[in-house]
Amino acid sequence: MNISTSLRRAKAPLALTAAALLAASACGGAEAGSSGGDGDKLAGTVKVDGSSTVAPLSTAAAQLFQDKNSGVKVTVGTSGTGGGFEKFCAGETDISNASRPIKDEEKAACEKKGIKFEEFTVANDGLSVVVSKDNDFAECLTVEQLKKVWEPGSKVNNWNQIDPKFPDVKLELFGAGTDSGTFDYFTDAINGEEGASRTDYNPSEDDNVTVQGVSGSKGGMGYFGLSYYKENKDKLKVLKIDGGSGCVEPTQTTVQDSSYKPLARPLFIYPKASSLEKKEVEAFVEYYVENSAEIAEKAQFVPLNPTQDEELKKALEQLKAAHNS
Repeated sequence: MNISTSLRRAKAPLALTAAALLAASACGGAEAGSSGGDGDKLAGTVKVDGSSTVAPLSTAAAQLFQDKNSGVKVTVGTSGTGGGFEKFCAGETDISNASRPIKDEEKAACEKKGIKFEEFTVANDGLSVVVSKDNDFAECLTVEQLKKVWEPGSKVNNWNQIDPKFPDVKLELFGAGTDSGTFDYFTDAINGEEGASRTDYNPSEDDNVTVQGVSGSKGGMGYFGLSYYKENKDKLKVLKIDGGSGCVEPTQTTVQDSSYKPLARPLFIYPKASSLEKKEVEAFVEYYVENSAEIAEKAQFVPLNPTQDEELKKALEQLKAAHNS
């Protein structure tokens, strides 16, 4: 199976299921990063939900497990970061995918239900502003120009209103739905306030809808994670962004070194502490962390930089030590 193709299906509203037998936990048997095997006899279900951006990453992890083992079912849903935390704090899932850090009110909701959790940064992403392949006039936009387009109450509806050098072409906007961490991050980075956005655009929790909308309109503009641009290079053009130091294109290098400002961001998974007591969940998380670079590359995301990777491995060791104490 072509992983890149199958990952795109993970963005559909319905949860998608990938079978994976997880290696035995560090408490006994093979380590989570080992190949394991049917002899490990792990069984059960690992329920993952949340960010549609992070869903392909978690699905890649499940598929890589399936290449080695069979037995544990991992379900990956796409309720959006906010929707995922609602389910997570209600005790409905084992792991929450997030394209932004958990908010204080979400922490409070979890605390009220007695839900404790861990936070792991598992990859990086460059939020990408894309236009149609037919757009032959725009190459780079400043943060100020993006704000002019996307800020609350904006009436910009033509490309020549963004820059008088641009032609008279109707502007059609597509982007993340309000339950998405991508929406939260973009609005904060561009408009200076999380959730602050014009409302007369085409929102969707499914980034495939944005791909279709932007690619089908010469004047289309949209935003989503870098992996979606990589998957649809034949249909879309990515714009360079000038965050104050010149025009920069989102690439692995510019995202890792944070020169792609202000739209480079980390991606997270939040495993529930009580779920980590289950061997299959603990093993899945250990595999995810120990193989984060391979998983990121399979899913067309940006791997962690060396400092992030060291911090992630240290966090995992601390978790394992706490569980073994």
